[in-house]
Amino acid sequence: MYQHPFHYSNYPHIPSYPTYLINYQIPRTYPPVDTKIFASSVKSFRLLMEQGSILLDRLGNLAFAHNMMTAAQQGKNAEVDRMIKSIGLKVPVTTQFSPTGVNFILSTDTGQNQSVNCCSLTIAMKWGV
Repeated sequence: MYQHPFHYSNYPHIPSYPTYLINYQIPRTYPPVDTKIFASSVKSFRLLMEQGSILLDRLGNLAFAHNMMTAAQQGKNAEVDRMIKSIGLKVPVTTQFSPTGVNFILSTDTGQNQSVNCCSLTIAMKWGV
């Protein structure tokens, strides 16, 4: 078979040009760093950790834990809340539970020289299958 000495493509030759990427970012201006609020949050979170430790100590009492789990299993939310309040923690605690686990959410109180809650500590534990 005869081959033509020149190969003609069905597509015209497309020249390639170098690619230039422009990496220009608009400079952002940020306010000056002020650690006062953060330092206050750290202090408040330490309180939450201390209160969380008190809560865990009480939950470690098997009789208390049994009574609380029984009330939760029976859907007695008010009784669970009463039991948690009986511990005498200095911060508000919200309790959420399901058949498999329980969450205790400790949060800072707006009455602690703060206009808003700065932080919260969630203790999430498994208590069933």
